Amino acid sequence: MPIDIDSSYPLSQDAIQSFDKNGFVKLKDVFTAAAIDYYGQEISRKVVELNTMHLPMEERNIYQKAFLKIMNLWQQGGLCREFVFGKRLAQIAAGLLGSKAVRLYHDQAFYKEPGGGVTPWRADLNDWPMACNKVLTAWIPLQQTSLDMGPLAFAAGSHKFVYNHDMGWDEETQARIAATMRDNHFAVVEEPYDIGEVSFHHGATFHYARGNETDGTRAAMAIIYMDAEMRLKAPENAYQQINWYTWFPGAKIGEVINTPLNPIL
Repeated sequence: MPIDIDSSYPLSQDAIQSFDKNGFVKLKDVFTAAAIDYYGQEISRKVVELNTMHLPMEERNIYQKAFLKIMNLWQQGGLCREFVFGKRLAQIAAGLLGSKAVRLYHDQAFYKEPGGGVTPWRADLNDWPMACNKVLTAWIPLQQTSLDMGPLAFAAGSHKFVYNHDMGWDEETQARIAATMRDNHFAVVEEPYDIGEVSFHHGATFHYARGNETDGTRAAMAIIYMDAEMRLKAPENAYQQINWYTWFPGAKIGEVINTPLNPIL
C-alpha cells in the first residue's frame, strides 16, 4: 500500500473552534503508523548525520540538554523534503488559521535524548518578525510518546494573553513565566501522543516539555506554517532581526514574505 501524506484530512468544526479557544488542538490519525515509520527512519538518519552536539549530557547547558535540533531538513531533499511538503498538514494548518493557503516558515527536528532536560516555557511569535498572528506549528512525534518521554504541553488560552517580559531559559525567567501562567489560570494540558497523532499550536501559545526520563530518544518533527499573504514587519528585538535574515532572506519590510525558503504548500 502506498504511503499517503497528501490526501485531505476531515478537519471538524469542533477542532477549529478548539484551536481558536485554546490556542492548540491535538488530532488523531493524521498519519498512519506506516507513514511515521517510513519518513521517520529517514528523518532520524539525517538528524544523526547532521548533528554536531557530542558533549556528554552533564557538560551541556540548559538549552543543549533540552534537545538536539536540526533545522530546515527539507533542504536535504528526498524523503525529508517530501514529508515537509506534504499537503495534508498544510491543509489542516490552513483550515485552523482560516487561510486560503499557507507558506512554510521553516521545519525543525527536535530529538530529546535519554536523560534530556526540560524544554522551557516559550511563546514563539515573540521571536518572529511577522505582521499578523496567522502562524502555527505542527508538532509530529515520530513514535508513540508517553508522558515520561517529554511530549509537548500547552497553556490553554495563553495565545490571547499579552506577555511583555523576557522569555529566556534561565531559572528566574522560567519561574516568572510559570507563575504568570498560574496567576492567569491557564490550564496546562500535558498528554501522551499516539502514533500518527499531531498537535497544532498557535504562534502565541505558551508551551513546554518535561525531560525525557526513558531509555529511548523522543523524536519529533515540527513544521511551522504561516498565512500565504504574511508580510514582514520591522523587527522589534534582536531575535526577530536574526530570524528575518535567516529564514526570510531578501524579504522587505511591509511586503509579502515570498522567498525561495518560504514556498506556498
